[in-house]
Amino acid sequence: MAQLNITLCQEEILQLLSDNREDAFRTLLTESLNSILQAESTAQLGAEPYERSVTRSDSRNGSRNRNLNTRIGTITLAVPRHRNVPFHTLVFDNYSRSEAALVTTMAEMVVNGVSTKKVARVMETLCGKSYSKSTVSEACKGLDKAVHSFKTRPLEGDYKFIYVDATYFKVRGEHRIGSKAMMVALAITDRGGREIIGFDIYDNESKETWKLFLESLKERGLKDPKMITSDAHDGIIYAISKIFPNTPWQRCQTHFSRNVMSHAPGKFQKAIHAALLDMYHSATIEEARKKCDSIIDEYADVAPKAMECLDNGFEDVMAIMVLPEPFRKYIRTTNHLERLNKELKRRSNVIGVFPNEASLNRIIGSVLIELNDAYMVERRIQLSQKQMELLDKCTSELIMLAKEQQKLLVA
Repeated sequence: MAQLNITLCQEEILQLLSDNREDAFRTLLTESLNSILQAESTAQLGAEPYERSVTRSDSRNGSRNRNLNTRIGTITLAVPRHRNVPFHTLVFDNYSRSEAALVTTMAEMVVNGVSTKKVARVMETLCGKSYSKSTVSEACKGLDKAVHSFKTRPLEGDYKFIYVDATYFKVRGEHRIGSKAMMVALAITDRGGREIIGFDIYDNESKETWKLFLESLKERGLKDPKMITSDAHDGIIYAISKIFPNTPWQRCQTHFSRNVMSHAPGKFQKAIHAALLDMYHSATIEEARKKCDSIIDEYADVAPKAMECLDNGFEDVMAIMVLPEPFRKYIRTTNHLERLNKELKRRSNVIGVFPNEASLNRIIGSVLIELNDAYMVERRIQLSQKQMELLDKCTSELIMLAKEQQKLLVA
């Protein structure tokens, strides 16, 4: 992937921090996208401007101006022209699906009379004032079809590890505004790639809703993964035991560390956190237990509730020790999914309160499609054939661990 260096002078930096920062951000975005266009041109021609090169396939022929509507206003870009072979760019291609979903949602808010002044101002910049309920409805149809297709596609891959989590969004209902839980499942495939395999909206997180979500994944073809990682929500643990009884649950180590430290006095939190990290990276379960006992002995008097939390959660947070060592680092936390959820929040931040559940589904689905497309071309985790064979050999141990977890759940 090409790296682009954008140089800002002192005046431009000060402008970004001033009352005219919207103009400054438009300038910055224009410069950034123009740099991308020039980089695309160089890649297609096989040579920099004025460069003599045996790899050059054509020559430049000036540029033409073309407008692009963005959430911070209309910007004008200088699109390169080639003398013989047409210039192709991804910058304007179809105006990204997620951006289109955001625009239609804001338009819905305006035509239904529930928009904020900020949303109305952005929509006037993007689309002018000439749009109606019918035009918004038509724009939604194509997006909804793409999202539905992605959401209900058959799961035909070999998904070794799954992360699940939920994040909340505010949605306008009948005469009131409420929070909706957006559940997402992210998988690691047998080829080491990431794939978003499911998402859905529910009124809340409960045993029943998590069971419905995991059932939907199974109905679409998801077979027993080797392990599922999540936070310690009772609904998730229950649903895993019912829908994937042969799959053990790994408690997210990041969430667990926060839970432990929340019960410890501030002056001991840093040291306890360092000790937990050392425990997580133990080579064997026996070594991890010794380190756990040592932590409890050292801090039992000064942080008794934190040590009780550690003692009670040790087996769940160290479930990964059943896996061969090369796989443990990939499944010990839900950090990948946490970052994904933050991106969903960031991309939908301008909305505030969604006008209805369909608009939430449309935007989140569109962003997830875009992120999943990026996952398809990213660098994959390098898993050798020998490592995969080691993973398959521990299947019986993983099933045994799952059964032990279920017995404790019943007890």
